[in-house]
Amino acid sequence: MDRLKSSARLMIVSDLDHTMVDHHDPDNLSILRFNALWEAHYRHDSQLVFSTGRSPTLYKQLRKEKPMLTPDITIMSVGTEITYGKSMVQDDGWVEFLNQKWDRNIVMEEASKFPELTRQAETEQRAHKVSFYVKKDHAPQVIEALSKSLEKRGLDVKIIYSGGIDLDILPKGAGKGQALAYLLKKFETEGKRPVNTLVCGDSGNDAELFSIAGVYGVMVSNAQEELLQWHAKNAKDNPKIIHATERCAAGIIQAIGHFNLGTNLSPRDVSDITKDINDASPGYEVVKIALLYEKWRRAEIENSDVFLASLKAVCQPSATFIHPSGTDHHLREYVNVLRNCYGDKEGKQFRVMVDGISASEIGPDTWLVKFDEWDLSGEDRQGCVTTAILSTKDSGWFTWVHMHQTWLEQSGKDDWLL
Repeated sequence: MDRLKSSARLMIVSDLDHTMVDHHDPDNLSILRFNALWEAHYRHDSQLVFSTGRSPTLYKQLRKEKPMLTPDITIMSVGTEITYGKSMVQDDGWVEFLNQKWDRNIVMEEASKFPELTRQAETEQRAHKVSFYVKKDHAPQVIEALSKSLEKRGLDVKIIYSGGIDLDILPKGAGKGQALAYLLKKFETEGKRPVNTLVCGDSGNDAELFSIAGVYGVMVSNAQEELLQWHAKNAKDNPKIIHATERCAAGIIQAIGHFNLGTNLSPRDVSDITKDINDASPGYEVVKIALLYEKWRRAEIENSDVFLASLKAVCQPSATFIHPSGTDHHLREYVNVLRNCYGDKEGKQFRVMVDGISASEIGPDTWLVKFDEWDLSGEDRQGCVTTAILSTKDSGWFTWVHMHQTWLEQSGKDDWLL
């Protein structure tokens, strides 16, 4: 909550499965396009919120499987848990609010009377969420009867059905929409309500997000019938909500452009990033260099001395590089290492991703930049924490003064080049 000193220029609140994450995209190109866009143009003054039906256990599992950025805020378990930052600090105020008129034991007792309900895995049973599977044909009758029985027991609950099979019982004040409303009110109290908010979803448990006053909304092209039906019934005349023509994260990128919320040209979509040598943003500079490194190893740019010379040109003559192994190098000399790896990932599922770029001006035209960098090779990944000093003092464009990397994970050290 405290990363930004003023209101976020844009806050994106996105569901994960089949919205931000496309499980039918084995190359993960859609989410990688979004990641590059966010880190290059938005991370420094905007906020990213993931809102998922997944429990913390399954959320962390998804992070290991897919190239997901680190969000500023994570809303999990269908809006019953809110955490902040990389360390996922719990919002105790939200917990206290949800405890009102909620008794998990009574919920379990009443739900056990319905043989149509099949209890979900233990990881999905949370303090303020009880989850079952129920067939689509039985869902309406079960929901109606269960709601009445819980009301008679004095509980205020909400029953959400999504995906044609998932049934979640929550405190009445919970849900993705209520969690977002709580956050927006919290920001407003601090005088930092986001300038614009874009909500993104694909299924029934995302419908509440689109009900929050003043937000923009995008239903991705692959949105499920239950969400489209909700939209037709409740918001078909709302010009702030669109049904994208693109799937998943690509639909989110499309919505940013549609609503004029900022640039929606991802650096991954720039036809020739080698010609875009200078940019006024430290974030864009970091993303650009990472993509050039990726393209070099994938043989997507020409193997030439001119290219290597251009990389050396953005390194100051005295620039130093501390390798994750602890060895020191002159950065310009280390660029020569790239000669040995040109095209070694050609035709392979190799990508480079940067995450969590933060830049602070530490002197006139000088920035301290920190970020995580990941080499992704299929299901394998190697990562480093990178600290760099960038300067525009003498040239007017960014030059690298110093770079220091340390391991994020122990695997694959021998494959780490730059």
